[in-house]
Amino acid sequence: MICQRDIELLAPAKNLACGIEAISHGADAVYIGAPRFGARALAGNSIEDICKLTEYAHLYRARVYVTVNTILRDEELAETEQMIWELYRVGVDALIVQDMAVTRLNLPPIALHASTQADNRTPEKVKFLKEAGFTQVVLARELSLEEISEIHRCVPDVPLEVFVHGALCVSYSGQCYVSEACYRRSANRGECAQFCRLAFDLEDADGKRMVTGKHLLSLKDLNQSDSLERLLDAGASSLKIEGRLKDVDYVKNITAYYRRLLDSLFERRKEYRRASSGKVTTTFVPQPEKSFNRGFTHYFLEGRVPEIHSFDTPKSMGEEMGRVKEVKGNSFTVAGLKPFNNGDGLCFLDAAGRLRGFRINRVEGNRLFPQEMPAKLAPRTPLFRNLDQKFNQLLSHKSAERRIGVRAQLGETPFGFSLTLADEDGGSATLSVEYEKELARTPQQDNLRTQLAKLGNTPFELSDFDLNWTANWFVPSSVLADWRRQAVDLLLRVRKLNYYRPQIGRENRNYPYPEKNLTYLGNVMNRQAEAFYRQHGVIGIQPAFEAERPKGDETMVMLCKHCIRYAMGWCPTHHRKHSPFREPYFLVSGDGRRFRLEFDCKNCRMKVWMQSV
Repeated sequence: MICQRDIELLAPAKNLACGIEAISHGADAVYIGAPRFGARALAGNSIEDICKLTEYAHLYRARVYVTVNTILRDEELAETEQMIWELYRVGVDALIVQDMAVTRLNLPPIALHASTQADNRTPEKVKFLKEAGFTQVVLARELSLEEISEIHRCVPDVPLEVFVHGALCVSYSGQCYVSEACYRRSANRGECAQFCRLAFDLEDADGKRMVTGKHLLSLKDLNQSDSLERLLDAGASSLKIEGRLKDVDYVKNITAYYRRLLDSLFERRKEYRRASSGKVTTTFVPQPEKSFNRGFTHYFLEGRVPEIHSFDTPKSMGEEMGRVKEVKGNSFTVAGLKPFNNGDGLCFLDAAGRLRGFRINRVEGNRLFPQEMPAKLAPRTPLFRNLDQKFNQLLSHKSAERRIGVRAQLGETPFGFSLTLADEDGGSATLSVEYEKELARTPQQDNLRTQLAKLGNTPFELSDFDLNWTANWFVPSSVLADWRRQAVDLLLRVRKLNYYRPQIGRENRNYPYPEKNLTYLGNVMNRQAEAFYRQHGVIGIQPAFEAERPKGDETMVMLCKHCIRYAMGWCPTHHRKHSPFREPYFLVSGDGRRFRLEFDCKNCRMKVWMQSV
């Protein structure tokens, strides 16, 4: 007998509508922002909407995780505690948490997941979080397949959540302070100013300009769709799509895309199975290149590789469509195989590397007539489509159905009949009715099946039908329809009663934290968090950056695996080539701020330093 492991596809929900569509398009779980204290301040949701989402999700045995993953001030803890109780009462399955103060609150029996903002990169940290009571850990995006595998080997009983798709933060999550330092908008408080998407100049120690006006900290988007099997074999059990600020079309397309890939994988690998119920059918073919993306990368899954960055633009390029063949008057032709549509949005990089965009008014074969002819469009220019009008129209309507298979059985009793509905999860409900038996004049089995299969306004679909009658009895279709409705209501109640929330963890307060001292990188913002770390053996604790600016002439405001020197081809370790420019290098922002770069070759990281203010 094969021992199966549940695999969770975890999708983002900006709001209730996105959450509903994520479930409908195949998510096993969704994560959504709490009313307050989530790491996306603009993506908060009401308790009422979260309640509606849990009710819908739980129909399919799907789970709802709520982000409460900012660091908290002392005066916010009481409000946070009250909010958590409200979330628990409406059925939320788990909280995604960064601030360890949450573990010190008077909590309901709700599971806690350690946010990627907690900087989870090592087996020692993951082991500690398990001992601290966390039941799932969101790993840092920068980890390689080997590092994920090593964590799973060392802590095999901890479910590991890994990002598989979406935008990438250039700094290790939880270790970025540049937004707070420059704009008083803390990334650890859900107010990131997207500093890493800005354009910079790069200068050397002598003030020589090395690069002008490039987005040197902007990364491509993650896409691990061709690495899912390797991730599961390495020990990942929750596959996470980034995007709590993304629109509903993005959620539909990307969720459905990964659902299809995983279902196909599970057909081959029986040791893996989906973590929720129901079969998804869509009205469209999911295509990730048609949703917002900056180009795709595996990031560091296979170690350090080139081309993880998007230096020319932080905006969506979309899908490559071909090259400009000929420009003539108010139109141009394209050499490519993909068809265009009236209303498509296209873009290209001009000779200076600037992104130019325009809309198509009319298509005649491979000749395109823009609404306004773009300047600097030249032959042989690569052309991209970042808005597919036809595809977006498909997604603007109902685009998926999710149905739970049920087996219907019609039986008879001494006083009438019985109808049993049994779902794919083993739940069943039986309706017994008194009804006078009357022989039918024609065979009834096909009609009985047809009537019981009319489940269109329910989450169910008929997968099998058994007729256990001693004679060919007659039951009018209207009566059978009423029995079907009653049996469905009973089964829905059974599913609700049978649903169970994840178990909570138990904290071992004597288990030591892996470090004895915490700098501002520990993000300790309040007294309860400080008490947590002291309970676990930490001796020295500095306050969070947001509470007290670190002392000294310079402060490290970003810690990155991305390395600009490597991207320029000057890594002494990988390229064995030295730069012709004198270090240190400086990023210079549009407002004249200067940021010193330090290349930590021993740990293969880049640090960004800012003069203290």
